[in-house]
Amino acid sequence: MKFADLGLSDELLEAVESAGYSEPTPIQAQAIPQVQMMKDLIAIAQTGTGKTASFVLPMIDILAHGRRRALMPRSLILEPTRELAQQVAENFEKYGVNHDLRMALLIGGVQMGDQVKALNEGVDVLIATPGRLMDLFERGKILLTGCDLLVIDEADRMLDMGFIPDIEFICEKLPANRQTLLFSATMPPPIKKLADRFLTNPKYIEVARPATANTNIAQHKVHVQSRNKREVLRHILQTDDVTSALIFANRKTTVRELNKSLQRHGFKTGEIHGDMDQASRIKELDQFKKGEINILVASDVAARGLDIKGVSHVFNFDTPWHPDDYVHRIGRTGRAGAKGRAFTFVAPEDAEAIANVEKLTKMDIPVFEVGQAAAKQDKKPERTTERSPRESRREKKVEAEEREQRREKRPASPKPEKKPARRAEPRAKTVQEEDEDEPGEWNGPVPGFLGQSAL
Repeated sequence: MKFADLGLSDELLEAVESAGYSEPTPIQAQAIPQVQMMKDLIAIAQTGTGKTASFVLPMIDILAHGRRRALMPRSLILEPTRELAQQVAENFEKYGVNHDLRMALLIGGVQMGDQVKALNEGVDVLIATPGRLMDLFERGKILLTGCDLLVIDEADRMLDMGFIPDIEFICEKLPANRQTLLFSATMPPPIKKLADRFLTNPKYIEVARPATANTNIAQHKVHVQSRNKREVLRHILQTDDVTSALIFANRKTTVRELNKSLQRHGFKTGEIHGDMDQASRIKELDQFKKGEINILVASDVAARGLDIKGVSHVFNFDTPWHPDDYVHRIGRTGRAGAKGRAFTFVAPEDAEAIANVEKLTKMDIPVFEVGQAAAKQDKKPERTTERSPRESRREKKVEAEEREQRREKRPASPKPEKKPARRAEPRAKTVQEEDEDEPGEWNGPVPGFLGQSAL
C-alpha cells in the first residue's frame, strides 16, 4: 500500500514524499482512514511504529477547511512531556508546509507571552501539555468550546505522570459533539475507564500486543556489580560498533555524573533530565540529532515518543523501576524498520525489577557475556588500542579521580567503640624515684608524648 491509496490530498502527498516516505506503517494504514471518516479511535501501538503521523496527516487535511477564531483553537493535541509536544509540532511544520495552517505550542519552561499572542490571533491546532493548558485556561486566556477534534497521545504515560484528573477536566470543557482519538502503548484499567467515558463508539486498532518490544531490536541483559557499571559501559561503547546511543538512568544525579565521567574518557556526550530548563533540553537534543554528540545520557523524560533517526544502541544503565518504561526506553532504537541493539545492566539488587520486565514482555532476555568479548581485548577493556605515554597518564588520572569520587560518596563506617584501658596495679617506687618526685607535680606520662621531652 502507498500513501496515495489513503485518500490524502495532493498537497499533503507532496509533503510526505519530500520527507522521504512512500509507504505507510501498519498503524498509519489502519488509523488514517478512520480519522478521515471522523470516527472516534483507540489505537494501541508500540513505540516507534509511526503513530504520530497517523493522526497528524489526516488532521492537516481536515483542518484545511475552516476558519480560525481568536482564543478558540479548532483542534487540541495533549502530550505528557514538552519533548513530545515539540516533536508533534515539528511534524505539523514538516507535513503542513503546503497548507495555510497556524499552530501554537503550549508547554512549560518558556514565557507565556508568545503563546498568548498566538492564541489571540487564532490557531488551527493547539499542541499542549496539560499543566500549561490548565494554567492558561484558568487565567481566561483560552476557550475550548470551538475545539472539534481532540487527540490524547501517550495515554498510559499521562496516567503514570498523574495527568488523568486534568484530562478529565479538559474533556468536560470541550464540546460534547467532537471527535476523540486516543493513542497508547498499553491499556491499563484507568485508561479503559477514561475511553469508555469520553469516546463514542470508538474504532479499536491494535498493531502490536500491549507491552511488546520491537522485533527489530536485539535485546540483552548484562550482569554487573554496581561498582563496575561504568567500566562495562565504556567497554561495550568501544567494542560493539556504536554509532549513536541513548543511555538511560533512573536518577537525575546519575545522569549528570555519568555524562561527566564519559566526557572525561573522551566520549562526545550530552545529557537531558527534568532539572534542566527547556532551552537547555532542546539544545542538547538538537546537538544529538545533528551528530555533534553521538551519545545522550537521559532520564525517563526522553524515554517516550522521541523520534531520533539512526540511534543504533540503547543502554539501560539502571534497570527501570517500572517495567513499562523498559519497552519505551528500548523503543528509541530499531525505528522505521531499522535494526537496533539494547543492553540492560542488571546488578544483584535489580533481580525483582528485571523479573517484572521479563514478565511484562513475556520473554527471557538473553544474557550478554561481557567477559567473552573482553577476553579478545587487553586485560582492561577500555585500553583496547596502544596508548601514548601522555594518554596513559591522562587515563590513570581520570580513573584516580573517579575512585576518589566513589570514596567520598561511600558512607563512613562507624568507628569501633574504644574500650577503656585497664589500669595497671601500682608498683612500689624505688628510693631514687621517690627522691626525684617534687611535691605537687604529676609524675606520670604527659598526654600526647611518648617519652620524656628533652630540655
